[in-house]
Amino acid sequence: MLVDSFGRVATDLRVSLTDRCNLRCAYCMPPEGLDWLPKPSILTAEEVIRLVRIGVERLGITEVRYTGGEPLLRRDLVEIVAATARLRPRPRISLTTNGIGLARLAEPLARAGLDRVNVSLDTLDRELFIRLAHRDRLHDVLDGLTAAAAAGLTPVKVNTVLMRGVNEHEAVPLLRFCLEHGYELRFVEQMPLDAQHGWRREDMVTADEILGLLKQEFDLTEDDPRARGSAPAEMYLVNGGPHRVGVIASVTRPFCGACDRVRITADGQVRNCLFALEETDLRTAMRSGASDDELAELWRGAVRRKKAGHGINDPGFLQPPRSMSAIGG
Repeated sequence: MLVDSFGRVATDLRVSLTDRCNLRCAYCMPPEGLDWLPKPSILTAEEVIRLVRIGVERLGITEVRYTGGEPLLRRDLVEIVAATARLRPRPRISLTTNGIGLARLAEPLARAGLDRVNVSLDTLDRELFIRLAHRDRLHDVLDGLTAAAAAGLTPVKVNTVLMRGVNEHEAVPLLRFCLEHGYELRFVEQMPLDAQHGWRREDMVTADEILGLLKQEFDLTEDDPRARGSAPAEMYLVNGGPHRVGVIASVTRPFCGACDRVRITADGQVRNCLFALEETDLRTAMRSGASDDELAELWRGAVRRKKAGHGINDPGFLQPPRSMSAIGG
């Protein structure tokens, strides 16, 4: 199994399929985009499936989430999901996406074996969406959410990042929208993972502030904390339930002690933490002829070196050189 020196066991694998994205969200990358990874460095579908198979069959992975960049940009995504669903024991399979293209792909992905989706949505206002993402694609995201629910990719989860002076006034409308449509909303504290390295703590809307905004309109009661396990979100029942809303307080209330996640980047590097400064190269080893056993041991070694926490609140914290789009969510 993938056990670190603190006794945490990694069972949740996040696999980035590309660093490319068709939006330019302000907290992720500049409007002009980034220098994308060269195509030869990106893992092929066969390489992705081999690593996921090793994770599931040999290392105790029980959940696989495909991320990016924007994973819907991979033309072989349905093939990758289908191959993952054929693994035994079958892992739970999810996808984190901005929703653009999901209206077309939700049904094929569901047939291939995808279990559910997380869709990023930071505003319901078209003009603000254009200002934040530098693209006029709000209607595509909303259509994607509708298609995901219709295809049975439930619970459809919506991820929202609130930014001070930008969109914090939409906390209540976003929750009301999700309640009306049966989506499960999660507010995520803005983290220092932007390519511009322009994150400032004072611009971040904290978990306490988010809850304060929501409580102006809704009755929130904390869900059973024992049911949280290693999940990143603190969950609250809305108006007595059954609907819930979550807050992921990565900065102000870190949950590193219960972390069960490990990541593989689109170019085949193991990252034992979202904020890790070091990576372990599986791609080069794989392309040099490494066996499954050898790749599994490299992976184990990477997880063993995992630190106690991400260190965002430490005086000597250093933001990782890769941005969120290059790491995978």
